[in-house]
Amino acid sequence: MTHTRTELVALLEEHGLKPSRALGQNFVVDANTVRRIARLAQVGPGDLVLEIGAGLGSLTLALVETGAEVHAMEIDKYLLAPLRSVVSPLGVEVHHANALDADYSAILSGRPAVVVANLPYNVATPLVLHLLEAEPLITRMLVMVQKEVGERFAAHAGDEAYGAASLRVQYFADAHVVGKVGPNVFVPKPNVDSALVSIVRRTSPRIDPALVSEEALFEVIRTSFAQRRKMLRRSLASWASEGVFERADIAATRRPEELTLEEFARLAAAR
Repeated sequence: MTHTRTELVALLEEHGLKPSRALGQNFVVDANTVRRIARLAQVGPGDLVLEIGAGLGSLTLALVETGAEVHAMEIDKYLLAPLRSVVSPLGVEVHHANALDADYSAILSGRPAVVVANLPYNVATPLVLHLLEAEPLITRMLVMVQKEVGERFAAHAGDEAYGAASLRVQYFADAHVVGKVGPNVFVPKPNVDSALVSIVRRTSPRIDPALVSEEALFEVIRTSFAQRRKMLRRSLASWASEGVFERADIAATRRPEELTLEEFARLAAAR
């Protein structure tokens, strides 16, 4: 029931469309890949799924096959007609919205939901962080993103990809890379590999705001990673108070990519 490469290209031609480079559109045209994504999303009857960036409905069709209730969001007004022609007969409601400022409570009727999405490089990080920070109805995500972005979401202290975005994800959720996807399953074919990342929201932030505020915690994180290759005594020179490293029991000679979220919290609390 999912699109083949020939069917997707024909659908584009029928509506006089081409993938938008500005919107980072790369459509999945492999049935095994979209069914694999749907399986990894672990959704089925009784679940509410919101697909962000539904495109022409390849992944949407695989999500429908799971028996879940599926809503599809698409920002490109030119894709709405072909998308609706594919998925509306199957009971999928299509929403024309920008995922960064959409009214999720209205779209989801106040119900918890799982987001499944194939996200372009330029929007992946801000969107995932926005959903974690501002949209508590989104309890889980399964996102396909550029491989480097996915590794950043799931990185821990000491990993090469570890940075401020990794810590931001960790504060709200548990993230794991659960699969890789090559470029050959897309139209047009991108020049990068993709990663499938599972992100599960925690019931409460990893660091208790009563111990250190979110604002104070991420101030020290942002300041540290602005000069990530330098020792903390240098990268935090303008931030640190007298004796802060001793009070936090953290060596000033360490570098930001070596510290866990809990250690950054100790620094913030000791200032």
